[in-house]
Amino acid sequence: MKKFFLISFSMLLLTGCSEKKTYEQALLEHMQKEQDVKDYKISPEAMAKCVFNTTSANMPGFFVYDPYRRMTYERYTKMLNASKAADPKKAFEELKTLFGSPKKLAEAHTNYTESVMECYSLITDTREDEEGQQPPK
Repeated sequence: MKKFFLISFSMLLLTGCSEKKTYEQALLEHMQKEQDVKDYKISPEAMAKCVFNTTSANMPGFFVYDPYRRMTYERYTKMLNASKAADPKKAFEELKTLFGSPKKLAEAHTNYTESVMECYSLITDTREDEEGQQPPK
């Protein structure tokens, strides 16, 4: 019985990792294409990590391996990849269904957008502080 529990728990952790990694990868791909990231000379990896941490903090679920959090990672990944869909209207309808309602989809999009803006501010402010502390040349 203990072995069964241990194997089941291990599988839960592994699948939880896959949704998280897929969402992180989707964020990285999105940030690599983002024009503002290029214009502000921000590392896409740093931006993706910041957005992941910020959006995750405001997602439903208590921890990374929570089944509801895992579903949320999947939903956010689909939301990010919706622009790649052949039929945007169908993709939007699918997202509304996945999130449960247009309001919940809007809340997720707001969480993502606010996280992106917060990360732009955080990264650029940090860079300005670091540049201000460097001795003049």
